[in-house]
Amino acid sequence: MSEEPTRGERLQIMLSPEELNVLDDFRFKVRMPSRAAAVRELLKRGLAAEGYVSAAYGSKSSDYGVIGKADGQTKTDGGGGAPAGRRGK
Repeated sequence: MSEEPTRGERLQIMLSPEELNVLDDFRFKVRMPSRAAAVRELLKRGLAAEGYVSAAYGSKSSDYGVIGKADGQTKTDGGGGAPAGRRGK
């Protein structure tokens, strides 16, 4: 069984034939098991490139803050990032 949590939301998108070709090329190049997995990976990479980070599974909202974490670490010294915002923009 997978350790990954179940996905409760469905997102439908329409793609042109050219966009679908690019998606499939990416999928096969990085050996993704499905188009959905490829879309999730591209979404994750795009968000990361814009400074958005995903929260670790099981993390609490109290693990993230504007100034830093409870242990005194800040974003600049290795503490948690800001999942709902852009870093450095």
